[in-house]
Amino acid sequence: MLAPELLAAMASGCWAVGALFSAKASTEMGAFAFTRWRLFFAMCMLWLAALYVGRWSELTLESIAWLSVSSWIGILIGDTALFVCMNRLGPRRSGVLFATHALFSALFAWLFLGESLWGMTLMGSGVLVSGVMVAIVWGRREEETHAWENTQGTLMMGVAMGLLAALGQAVATLMIKPLMSTGIDAVSASAVRATASFLAHLLLLWAGLGLSKLASPLNWKTLLNTALSAAVSMVIGMTLILQALKTGQANLVAIFSSIAPVLLLPLLWAVYRRQPAAGAWWGGAMTVVGSAMIMSSKI
Repeated sequence: MLAPELLAAMASGCWAVGALFSAKASTEMGAFAFTRWRLFFAMCMLWLAALYVGRWSELTLESIAWLSVSSWIGILIGDTALFVCMNRLGPRRSGVLFATHALFSALFAWLFLGESLWGMTLMGSGVLVSGVMVAIVWGRREEETHAWENTQGTLMMGVAMGLLAALGQAVATLMIKPLMSTGIDAVSASAVRATASFLAHLLLLWAGLGLSKLASPLNWKTLLNTALSAAVSMVIGMTLILQALKTGQANLVAIFSSIAPVLLLPLLWAVYRRQPAAGAWWGGAMTVVGSAMIMSSKI
């Protein structure tokens, strides 16, 4: 069985890869429409997986209700706000805002779950989170001008949406931790969460909310990118996080899940053929050192 921290780091890798598929599709479709279609694809794939695993019958009405509420906070509000932020600020800058969910989660886990970080674990967590921030804030060269670095619309609105996404993720993690500790199947739990948020998005569309409508006509390339984003980020990434929460501390799972922006930097390098700035290398090194400090304290 893999360590929960490693599962969370693997989920971060999934989210970093998923961002490559999400950025353009979200801009073309609009944040609400993109999230709705992404949830649709994720829901279909997750229920197929849940039927294959065969543990969906273990779900109770109480667990379904709890998973649904956490989904509305973390996915309906959180993910939608994240893509609004990404559309305005780009993946790199939205990443640094979303990475603050690790700080929110650590605070909430201490206040409501009694989880605390001490000694080497606390120091390592500080180094890791600082490394993530350094890599994102100082990870771009001044001459970089690709579309993902542009600001669309109001900067403050983008910042507010990024922080709202981080807060939603932290609250959802806090809610799910006690439930996942009971041993509930992570795949079935992910399927319920995707379904609950998809139905909520569908209601918003049927209610005539203007923001829910497609910003531009669909095409097969956009749908493919959306489906790939759903498969990598939600089907695999979200399930890994839920699996990690079964045995891991909510604060450490959140901290390791925050490294996605660091993992995104080499991916952006591969896509745009531009080497990250020195700050990205320093931030990446700090993230590795912080991770090593945390894991060494658990041996």
